[in-house]
Amino acid sequence: MARIGMAGSVPYTQAIQHALQTAKDATSVADLLFLEAWELDRSMVDPATLLRIRQIRRANPKLSAEITEELTRRRCKTGAKSAATAVPILYDGIQTRS
Repeated sequence: MARIGMAGSVPYTQAIQHALQTAKDATSVADLLFLEAWELDRSMVDPATLLRIRQIRRANPKLSAEITEELTRRRCKTGAKSAATAVPILYDGIQTRS
């Protein structure tokens, strides 16, 4: 399984692309990409991941809602059962489907 939030990740949602324009530092960028990756593939449920996601979502409730809404729209358009199948994910420049 590919790791979430790897360096070189490419944002897919407009919400994250917009948020990245105002990100203040590398940690903020990593958090935003991690949040999007987790929203795309929620299979990682270890305590550390869940704690990090909870903290990021709590700090960015509007952004979290925008990501969820955008991914839901994409799933409806494509008929995909999950965001992971609706949107391809890039890990280290390799396009994959979860």
